[in-house]
Amino acid sequence: MSEAMTSVLVFLEIKNREISRISWEAIAAGHALAEGLGLPVDVAIVASPNNPILATIHGKAPRKVYAIDDPLLHAYTSEGYSEAYRQLIEHAKPAYVVFPHTYQVRDFAPQLATKFGQVLISDVTGVEASAGTSPAFVRQLLQGKLNAAYRHSGTGPCFLSVQAGAFRADAAAGGQTVVEPFLPKLHAEQIRVQPGEPFRASAQTVDLSSASILVSVGRGIKEEANLPIVQDLATALGAELAASRPICDNGWLPMERQVGSSGQTVAPKVYVAIGISGAIQHLVGMKGSQCIVAINKDENAPIFEVADYGIVGDLFEIVPALTAAVRKVKN
Repeated sequence: MSEAMTSVLVFLEIKNREISRISWEAIAAGHALAEGLGLPVDVAIVASPNNPILATIHGKAPRKVYAIDDPLLHAYTSEGYSEAYRQLIEHAKPAYVVFPHTYQVRDFAPQLATKFGQVLISDVTGVEASAGTSPAFVRQLLQGKLNAAYRHSGTGPCFLSVQAGAFRADAAAGGQTVVEPFLPKLHAEQIRVQPGEPFRASAQTVDLSSASILVSVGRGIKEEANLPIVQDLATALGAELAASRPICDNGWLPMERQVGSSGQTVAPKVYVAIGISGAIQHLVGMKGSQCIVAINKDENAPIFEVADYGIVGDLFEIVPALTAAVRKVKN
């Protein structure tokens, strides 16, 4: 690693005119890496220096915020972003470059890493860093059955993206930072791809990753007609309703509410697992939750191994009683 490279640079992504939730998690990952190595953290975002969105950057303060501004970046293209980011990286000379693991990042980040003769370590779920040693980046294999540690051995910057829900952004303290404009030298002929209309998801799509409380139901509910029992608890708690794969495969709830390796990855403040045994495919998607409450009649269910609070018993007795208790407290 070049001695001139002495920082961690985190790239933020704007979604629906605000900094995406996973970008905050990327900042948390960047600080976790930097603290272990004794390095400062800078962040970068495609925005004009006077964009109000910069004032929303919170959490543990980075040293500097680079505002990358050019008319050719107003519409996303992989060529425009990779070239602008290349120029900023050459200017800032970070030792580590951190991205949120999003569809957009998957599109351009491998191309960017290749410009430096490096690879992208994607979907990182953990960072093990200490001064004097090369940090290890943890990734999951075989749908979460195994964890693998990767170390960067190249001479250029190390590129990595962090998995949604793997880092808790709200744990960081506040602070102040400095905004520095960065104007890349871009030319229209460098961008051969012409962007089309932005993809618009269905209005019914549920973003479980943004919910602070989730009530999730599994095959222990037995039949679709019993779902209102769980929905009542979710309503009482002000929570989103989620599910394990069997529930969605049966069509009892839409696929957009599935949590797990083939569904959404979540890390709410509270995750209530009802009638969920805790198969590894499900645990992959929710084990980053801050507090896990499990309700299951099988005391040996794997879900209890990750739960902070466990209730062994019949969900058809426990859930209505819990719902009534929540309503009583709120009233």
